[in-house]
Amino acid sequence: MPPIRPAISEMEDQKISAVSNLAIGDPDVIPLWFGESDLVTPAFIRDAAKDALDAGHTFYLPVRGLPALRQAIRDHLSALYDIDLDIERVTIPGAAMEAIMIATQCLIDNGDNMVMISPIWPNIFYTVEIMGGENRHVRLDDRDGRWQLDLDKLFDTCDERTKGIFIASPGNPTGWVMRRDEQAAVLAFCRARGIWIIADEVYNRLVYDRPVAPSFLEIAEPEDPVFVVNSFSKSWAMTGWRIGWMVAPSSLGHTLGQLSCFNNTGATNFAQHAAVTAITQGEDFVQEMRDYARRGRDFVYQRAAAIPRLDFNLPDGAIYAFMRVDGLDDSLAFAQALVREARVGLAPGAAFGPGNEGYLRLCFACNEDWLSRAMDRLETALA
Repeated sequence: MPPIRPAISEMEDQKISAVSNLAIGDPDVIPLWFGESDLVTPAFIRDAAKDALDAGHTFYLPVRGLPALRQAIRDHLSALYDIDLDIERVTIPGAAMEAIMIATQCLIDNGDNMVMISPIWPNIFYTVEIMGGENRHVRLDDRDGRWQLDLDKLFDTCDERTKGIFIASPGNPTGWVMRRDEQAAVLAFCRARGIWIIADEVYNRLVYDRPVAPSFLEIAEPEDPVFVVNSFSKSWAMTGWRIGWMVAPSSLGHTLGQLSCFNNTGATNFAQHAAVTAITQGEDFVQEMRDYARRGRDFVYQRAAAIPRLDFNLPDGAIYAFMRVDGLDDSLAFAQALVREARVGLAPGAAFGPGNEGYLRLCFACNEDWLSRAMDRLETALA
């Protein structure tokens, strides 16, 4: 058989899948390995999808997205950040992961590199590898009970082949939230060096000390080299719907539409109609989701404090406990053993980039019964 590209054939297995594939769908396993709540998409959004299906919304749409949804996203972001966003900057290519893939396709060629703040969701660095690029991780410092960014280290990692800096804030898996002054410094650096920013702001509403996390949309000029990516998956409990969006310079609109067309011919029609309802009528649910996740965060933090080998920094955002485990040196093997023997599913720290073997990630946006039983089983496994 003729060979396929080495960037694909030599790609490592996704380590979270290497855990979840052992028992996904098994009712005896508590599944806290993925980044999703156990809350079902609320009925008013599901009903909107049913209505859209009954109305015959099953055909192709413009590849940049349903006009009504692009307008709703534009209005939502303008109100949220007190800005006047040009609708021509908004594209809905499918899931947020699709948007990240498209942004990476725009930037990375063979031999180029992407600098990324880590620990970071593994799908991000796989997109760079798919394009034949190099990942350069700048790990947050874990000190004094907080995750902290060294800007000098970030800037020193960039060189003439750096085409982008990837920043997830609030971050998966750490819950780190980038400060406004840090965003301004990175934006000024990228303007001066001709480097793009890909800002993953999927958890922007799931923050616990303010209504919304700082966004690059608040400080970037319309034609600055910035992609901002967001999603309906987390705040509106729509992980399986695969609807996200990206905001970019309007001059790239045609190109992004073309790439959306070539990748998946655009997002699902009736799901986009439901997303209009979600973003225009779902503010109460967003608050409910944040409160639900906060209760889970506080519960897991309290339980972890009583387990001698376990520690984690209280996250400012997102939906994860990224837990340090004393003496852990093979997080994948341990996570797989947890599934088989303790019947609890967590993500291995090694999945999130270099320097994380001693960690496990737990999604806490779940009911207290699940979380209590999961922590009981984890405590027993660590005894």
